[in-house]
Amino acid sequence: MKGALIVLGELAGRQAAARIVDGKLDDLLLAPDDDAPPAPGAIFRAVADRPLKGQGGMMLALPDGQTALFRGAKGLKPGTTMLVQVTSYSEAHKAVPVTDRLIFKGRSVIVTPGAKGLNVSRQVRDDDMRETLLAALHRSRAPEAGHGVILRTGAVGLDADDIAEEADSLLDLTDAVLTDADGPPELLVDAPGPHDLAWRDWPHGDGTVEGFEAHGVLDALAALDSDEVSVGQGAMFIEPTRALVAVDVNTGGDFSPAAGLKVNLAAAKALPRQLRLRGLGGQITLDLAPMPKKDRKQFELALRNAFRADPIETSLVGWTPLGHFELQRKRERMPLPKGLV
Repeated sequence: MKGALIVLGELAGRQAAARIVDGKLDDLLLAPDDDAPPAPGAIFRAVADRPLKGQGGMMLALPDGQTALFRGAKGLKPGTTMLVQVTSYSEAHKAVPVTDRLIFKGRSVIVTPGAKGLNVSRQVRDDDMRETLLAALHRSRAPEAGHGVILRTGAVGLDADDIAEEADSLLDLTDAVLTDADGPPELLVDAPGPHDLAWRDWPHGDGTVEGFEAHGVLDALAALDSDEVSVGQGAMFIEPTRALVAVDVNTGGDFSPAAGLKVNLAAAKALPRQLRLRGLGGQITLDLAPMPKKDRKQFELALRNAFRADPIETSLVGWTPLGHFELQRKRERMPLPKGLV
């Protein structure tokens, strides 16, 4: 099946959304358990609790006894009330990472309180289209709102009135949150669920249907229970630990330098999708198949090109003295549990 398709449904009683591209599962969003830490995007009124001496951070009190970690807390005093937004998932025993730089994201518009100006995403390169989108934004109250507003690539092709309406809705939400800064710890804006995220962030030209089993999603998810992923004539093994995600790349029976480079390039191409589907982030260490040092640049280029199209922020850190390659990936998703289907 050619083209892209969004499939909505539930997995183990949790809301989920899948994106299929050319008949292959390309992305998956799964709601966290009810007792999981707050998800990225949630906005809280928090209270500064205690400073982390020597680290420049502050522990914040959230509702229901939860705690958050706010870095860059210079000058912040305990007892101060502040608005914060969750930036990434945390492990159950760790504080939730937060920032005081709130963003309100929609399908076509992003509102950034404290910033200035009306802007269009750099990915929209056509000058006429940029002017068209800015004209649509001027139908809203964005020019007088006093907040920064960014038009996303998702705005391309949308009706001007729909763009203006979403901008006004997000600006209203922004103002409501900013005027609710006083009081005890409280959840002000919940994190979006998988169906909302699929509507907001995935290309809006995709068709949308329901039913995972009918579209092969369950079979694709079952394959993710295995740590082994076939890559060309070799394989890579993706194994999460408490400290990091270890990725071991093997050539199989061919131990030639050419075989090592070939399987490493295939692993680089496959890695972003596998990490995305498995919900893995944090520190990632690649133990690659043996290849000459002169081929490292070619591997790095392939890896960089592969992650360029990935929506989750990933830093290519570089080589270790032992010859491993390290990545740092934002924890935007919870790890996919095994045995889900």
